[in-house]
Amino acid sequence: MKIKVIHFLAILLFCFLSSANTSEINTLTSAGKKDAKIIVKVFSSLTCPHCANFHKEIFKKLEKDYININVVRYEHHAFPLDLAALNGEKILNCIKKNEKKLSFLNEIYEKQDVWAVGSDINSINLNLIKIGKNHGLNNDTIQNCLNDENLENKILNERIMANKKYSIESTPTIFINEKKYNGKHNYKVFKKVIEELL
Repeated sequence: MKIKVIHFLAILLFCFLSSANTSEINTLTSAGKKDAKIIVKVFSSLTCPHCANFHKEIFKKLEKDYININVVRYEHHAFPLDLAALNGEKILNCIKKNEKKLSFLNEIYEKQDVWAVGSDINSINLNLIKIGKNHGLNNDTIQNCLNDENLENKILNERIMANKKYSIESTPTIFINEKKYNGKHNYKVFKKVIEELL
């Protein structure tokens, strides 16, 4: 485990120092109109159990009650804490259509306890590839994304910049209209905050 963390931190440092131009790559996964009154930003790691719980318990209800009527915009911001989460984000970004990206994200969180366990990163990648294929990706496309250094740099640079701007200490970290949400990951509590902003 320690070796995996050290390896991941080395990648993070390399990306911070990298001069590669990655500005043309869009890694944002979102739901709802850009000009919605309320913007919910979720900084999340795909291997984080609390992130999966937030997504399953709050996002889906939020989508039904507020996103679908264009009151709330939800944004998933990649904040990978390990190599498995980083590779999951790469495959997520193989998908071009936002609706399909959200569908992939839903399955990733629903099946987190299945795909995120494995004896090594190769077995975890095989689990991720299976999920990717459920969303219209073929093996060659997925392998190309997993090997895409520009995409990797973009995801990790965005993580670094998010940490600088928002001082993220854990995942998920949630901002509602740029104000940090510190409440429980309970829809009733979360909904109350949304209602107060309407």
